[in-house]
Amino acid sequence: MTEARAILLSDYQPFSHLVDQVTLTFHLAPQATRVMARLEMRPNPAREPGQDLRLDGEGLRLLALSVDGRPLAAQPDATGLTLAAAHLPDGPFVLETEVEIAPEGNTALEGLYMSRGMYCTQCEAEGFRKITFYPDRPDVMARFRVRVEGDLPVLLSNGNPVAAGPGWAEWDDPWPKPAYLFALVAGDLRAHSARFRTMSGRDVALNIWVRPGDEQRCAYAMDSLIRSMRWDEEVYGREYDLDVFNIVAVDDFNMGAMENKGLNIFNSKFVLASPETATDDDFARIEAIIAHEYFHNWTGNRITCRDWFQLCLKEGLTVYRDQQFSGDMRSAAVKRIEDVLMLRARQFREDQGPLAHAVRPDSYMEINNFYTATIYEKGAEVIGMLRRLVGAEAYARALDLYFERHDGEAATIEDWLRVFEDATGRDLTQFKRWYTEAGTPLLKVRDEFNNGVYTLHFEQENPATPGQPVKGAKVLPIAVGLLNPNGDEVLATTVLEMTEMRQSFRFEGLATRPVPSLLRGFSAPVVLERETPAAERAFLLAHDTDPFNKWEAGRALAKDVLARMVTAGAAPGPDWLDALARVALDESLDPAFRALCLRLPSEDDMAQTLHASGHVPDPAGIYAARRRMGAALAQRLGSEVPGLIAALAEPGGFSPDARAAGRRALRLAALSLLSRLDDGAAARAVFAQANNMTEEVGALACLLDIGAGQAELARFETRWSHDRNVMDKWFALQIAFAAPERAVEVTRDLTAHPAFDWKNPNRFRAVIGALAGNHAGFHHAEGGGYDLVAEWLLRLDPLNPQTAARMSTAFETWRRYDADRQAMIRAGLRRMLATEGLSRDLTEMAGRMLGE
Repeated sequence: MTEARAILLSDYQPFSHLVDQVTLTFHLAPQATRVMARLEMRPNPAREPGQDLRLDGEGLRLLALSVDGRPLAAQPDATGLTLAAAHLPDGPFVLETEVEIAPEGNTALEGLYMSRGMYCTQCEAEGFRKITFYPDRPDVMARFRVRVEGDLPVLLSNGNPVAAGPGWAEWDDPWPKPAYLFALVAGDLRAHSARFRTMSGRDVALNIWVRPGDEQRCAYAMDSLIRSMRWDEEVYGREYDLDVFNIVAVDDFNMGAMENKGLNIFNSKFVLASPETATDDDFARIEAIIAHEYFHNWTGNRITCRDWFQLCLKEGLTVYRDQQFSGDMRSAAVKRIEDVLMLRARQFREDQGPLAHAVRPDSYMEINNFYTATIYEKGAEVIGMLRRLVGAEAYARALDLYFERHDGEAATIEDWLRVFEDATGRDLTQFKRWYTEAGTPLLKVRDEFNNGVYTLHFEQENPATPGQPVKGAKVLPIAVGLLNPNGDEVLATTVLEMTEMRQSFRFEGLATRPVPSLLRGFSAPVVLERETPAAERAFLLAHDTDPFNKWEAGRALAKDVLARMVTAGAAPGPDWLDALARVALDESLDPAFRALCLRLPSEDDMAQTLHASGHVPDPAGIYAARRRMGAALAQRLGSEVPGLIAALAEPGGFSPDARAAGRRALRLAALSLLSRLDDGAAARAVFAQANNMTEEVGALACLLDIGAGQAELARFETRWSHDRNVMDKWFALQIAFAAPERAVEVTRDLTAHPAFDWKNPNRFRAVIGALAGNHAGFHHAEGGGYDLVAEWLLRLDPLNPQTAARMSTAFETWRRYDADRQAMIRAGLRRMLATEGLSRDLTEMAGRMLGE
């Protein structure tokens, strides 16, 4: 097991020296790239007297070292280089190093590595130390000038291009930045270009760089970038600050994308799109991720985080901003529902298990393991709550003050909250608990009505999480509306501010007992617990004016029905079926919203729901009940479905806009129901006639879901074998829709497929990640799913520990299940920990999941 010690927030100290200017020169070569670094440094006035200079560095061959031109003899250790204070001037000095690295052998995809002949970098969180010796921490900000020398036609780095010639190019970034935002790309690339004029009249050159042949699949990404730039000016007043903005699409990338200053590097699947190769979900993700990385220019780059414990400061805020943007570009209501579905599926699961941690954790062993749903999604929810509490105008004033006060700085959560306190006069001491305490609050509600007075009684419980057994009361913004029994709204949305463990709110002057619409818009990330009759849920599904709660009522109805089916063998009753049918056929509602209402609760969601209610979830039982539920809904809507499918067909060409995407989503939801009744005849016809990937993949999924589609799978492979991103869908679909008893066998067969490039993160996730996502297959009683996923994680770990560690979260819910499954998962995790040479990344994750 790799030895590792915890890094503590309480141990933070400013770095011993300041870096004013960095000048880098790269002589590129696959096995022997030379990096010359010139650092203009000076002692930090805040340092301890006599403090040595410690530079981070891993896997570097040191060739030369000097201070002010005077050679120094120093021996690096495994993690860096220490220069004794006695050998350094008391004032400014120049430190120069020359190192050699081997990008071609860098399979971890951190630092400088190669992807199919292209040089590229990924330096967040701590990848720069694999490029040169440097204080690789976010609070050390400096200006960078870079010279790249190589035999490839395109040589890119951060900032503005300042000079170029045959085989070389120089770049200058005038804005101080931490090393994690450094980027370099060199390759045979083609540009899809455009221009953007900022609100102050500056002209910016925009380029999306891709491999030859992919230029025609960049238009939507470019359109998304331009809309993002304009939106950030109009909504946040933030203008772009360089002469050029470059995006590069890379095939081998551990993350979705990276916001490096002026040179964003993207996983190619989040750039390349055409109607024939990308689904509507792909288009929406491209739009959101392009926006997210661009918005980082101010919330992450111009203002960065002081240390990695403050990661949510840039990520939570930027996620919230990209969610606002997507809501404005598409349906805000549908976007909110989709965000909450993701939050519950990923972050609630994290919060309720052994990997629970605060939005701002107080310790870590490997920072790469803290790029989590808690940091991103829950971090965004905290921003949303803060905006609800202070109001939109005060939020805007606070953000203006934040940009004015902290531009060019590395900030903390305390700085962020102080800005809001100064801008609004509010005391946010209690609100800060959202940042420092882990766990999802449970909000219990009961109500009473007497003599025209309606009272809501709230009680919050904040469950124990690892290292935090006792929690204080959270500030909860609870958005509430009240409806009359005839469906009229008697109280428009009102935000109640709960600050105590128990608190009641009175509403007077009501003629009749109202029906409450609670937590509208999902105004706080809590689990709401209230005894609610099925008739009341059906009423809200029919009449609630809040789109989120209208959907939530139908979702809760479906979960109640499904829980009874699993635990008591019940059958879906007519109340739920009729209520859902009315929504599905209501043409006054957004088709995308209707499609979401038809989506049944996931198996993992039901396992968590049953576990929370005291049941031991049976994955096979959940799978079977969910299949019966889908069949019952298909029977109920059977005669209506063909007409619905026909009415939603788009006679014209494909458009990626939200309206057309919503119609396709509802059409495919209806096609899935019809496939259960016609043995896939309609789905085969849609597949054969599809002129876009959304319908091609959607129809294929319908067929696989009923155990058919083998001929279509073969045709799909033949047609798309040349396209790596499309083939990821082919791999994942087969496993996602495999019957539980066959999921492991299907996965094993696909790992033997010639196109299974397990060293490529996208392909690995498409296969091994798909098995982990097949709930009943992964948790099959024989344990083969556990063994196969663990086997592949151990195989990947020596080459790419970051991806292996992130995918190990497949095992985080092991405490939900029966004793036999728990024993098998524990044994697998312990086998991991006993593996010689296990990475620090996977060591930490396995240990935390075991609670050891």
